[in-house]
Amino acid sequence: MSIPIVTTALALALAACGASGTGQNVGAKSTAQGEGSGPHTEHTDDISVGVKPDQDAVKLLPAAAKAKGTLSVAMDLTYPPTTFMASDNRTPIGFNPDVARLIAAKLGLKLQINNVKFDTIITGLQADRYDFTVSTMGATKDRLKVLDMVDYVNSGTGVSVPYGNPQKLGTHTLCGHRVGVTSGSTQELQWLPQLSKQDCTSKGKPAIKAVTLPSVNDALTQLVSQRIDAVMYDFISLGWAAEQQPKTFDVLQPMVTTKAATLALKKDSPLTPAVKAAVQSIIDSPKYAQALGRWGLKDLGTKTAAMAVPQD
Repeated sequence: MSIPIVTTALALALAACGASGTGQNVGAKSTAQGEGSGPHTEHTDDISVGVKPDQDAVKLLPAAAKAKGTLSVAMDLTYPPTTFMASDNRTPIGFNPDVARLIAAKLGLKLQINNVKFDTIITGLQADRYDFTVSTMGATKDRLKVLDMVDYVNSGTGVSVPYGNPQKLGTHTLCGHRVGVTSGSTQELQWLPQLSKQDCTSKGKPAIKAVTLPSVNDALTQLVSQRIDAVMYDFISLGWAAEQQPKTFDVLQPMVTTKAATLALKKDSPLTPAVKAAVQSIIDSPKYAQALGRWGLKDLGTKTAAMAVPQD
């Protein structure tokens, strides 16, 4: 398959923009607020319009945050359907931007969205460049040493292979194969090494060959061009890619793991109590089900904005 064909397939499959801000046009039309989701559907409307501040959450805001009037959130806008750019190349869309907008609305603040690479988000939070991140981040012991993390949705790790699975791979039969993971992800740091040890090296089989790449776009491009054999990544995004580009990818069953996903702030941030309260207020409102539904996450909601515990 030639590179131009691969690029076209990924443009349609991912509808995303890279760090440079160059978007991919899927030919979708903006839609009003609703719960529907499907191929080539965008929801560019602001889900937080009309949401009133939750006064119990507002009371927890530090004075400095109230005076500033703006919350700064860090996101890598290359991960549909949770965090990506609309085809207008300007509007951040997906479940995570929806949640971030709702948090700001619940706190009576404006929102500033910063598009940054995923593996720079934690250092940016530590350096106070951003107030928080909503990036479907998994809680690990190392991350919890430097971050306050709050559960807000359920997520998991899956494996994609080329359509038809020509090598007949399975989730637990990846030994010796080249598997793409994204830099700084829990798939790179935790789940691939754990699966490799469990299924392969502990049984005298060759380890899974991790191929670390900058983004899921790069990983799926390499999968289509047969430079890698599989991609291990968030199963929501893998399912979205398979849906957007039929007969290009298959997502294997069973999943590698299912875990709570978190939003994060700097460790002991004075904003944490207010943000946590705002998330719980969102979960308890109809807007949460609406946000889940319109990005295909209907069955992945959580009932409690709990402080995260390590998943490793």
